[in-house]
Amino acid sequence: MKIAEFGVESWLNQWEKSAKYDISQSTIDSMTITELLKMTGDDPSVLYDQLSHVKMNYGWIEGSPEFKALVSGLYNHVKSNQVLQTNGATGANYLALYSLIEPGDHVISEYSSYQQLYDIPRSLGAEVDFWHIHEADNWYPDINELKRLIRPNTKMICLNNANNPTGTLLDKTFLQQVVALAKTVGAYILIDEVYQPLDHPENFTSIVDLYDRGIATNSLSKTYSFPGVRIGWTVASDAVSDLFRKYRDYTMICGGVWNDILAVYILQHKDVVLARNRKLVLHNLEIFKNWVASEPRVSVVLPQAVSTSCVKFDIPETTESFCLRLLKETGVLLVPGERFDLPGHARLGYCTDETTLKTGLKKLSEFLRQFD
Repeated sequence: MKIAEFGVESWLNQWEKSAKYDISQSTIDSMTITELLKMTGDDPSVLYDQLSHVKMNYGWIEGSPEFKALVSGLYNHVKSNQVLQTNGATGANYLALYSLIEPGDHVISEYSSYQQLYDIPRSLGAEVDFWHIHEADNWYPDINELKRLIRPNTKMICLNNANNPTGTLLDKTFLQQVVALAKTVGAYILIDEVYQPLDHPENFTSIVDLYDRGIATNSLSKTYSFPGVRIGWTVASDAVSDLFRKYRDYTMICGGVWNDILAVYILQHKDVVLARNRKLVLHNLEIFKNWVASEPRVSVVLPQAVSTSCVKFDIPETTESFCLRLLKETGVLLVPGERFDLPGHARLGYCTDETTLKTGLKKLSEFLRQFD
């Protein structure tokens, strides 16, 4: 099996630990357990006693009943047995693709988006067509292009909602059009849903609440600020979830006893976590908007209060070269657009802490002055 280098991950693997001002990430400012406990108001012993006294066996293979119930409650029409715990959303995406895609299948993937969603199907022998997003249309794809791409043998349509790196959210009306087309050929729709809007959460609709062949993947890494817990999940119909169980046994035994306990605690207190994150995202988004408005060499299609954005640079240099020089000379880290096949752009994660964001943007502006 051959597979392309994972562009964004290989960039971050190489450079993120050397950054002084990391404004590349798509996680909403990650927290410590102590910070979480201060927010919830619980005595630390409530959690720490549980962690210290639980037996470190394999635990619940698919995720504890508490975890599965809490996740199912995030959706409108999902039962606990439709939820399978995974190693982050990357594990969830891999499980779905590994379980369903075979050599010769036809897959349509939103492009640009998270690279797993097109290069894993390719590595499994599928023929992949790109459904392009368009900056002039606020990074939306064109539904008429999907009509042209879809075939009688299309096995799956892969989307990232909201999109990484642009932050664009596909609304319910648009998703219903995608579902209508998928139904004509019986195609699955796999959507990585790790980025969810925090200004108007009602604008987000999960694919599993729209389509019986919809598959949703998600995790605690982005909207919930806990990538270090490494817990994600798949949600699908009973039949698809049963299929996933067979393949899951080959890829993952369990999520880990401590990880499951932490995941349950986070989800039990999701309201305070999301309230904290909503305040942070909306505050930082204003800082980001004001910076873009004052920076003549930068433009952006603003995200809808999700944690990732894609800025466009007006510079006479490739963005990969620019971002590398920026890091080495100022300590500011972005992800160059070439890692998403979006040259001239860069992923800018504005949902870090306020000091890092402001300092990073200030240094980025100073660095851009060399081109004036």
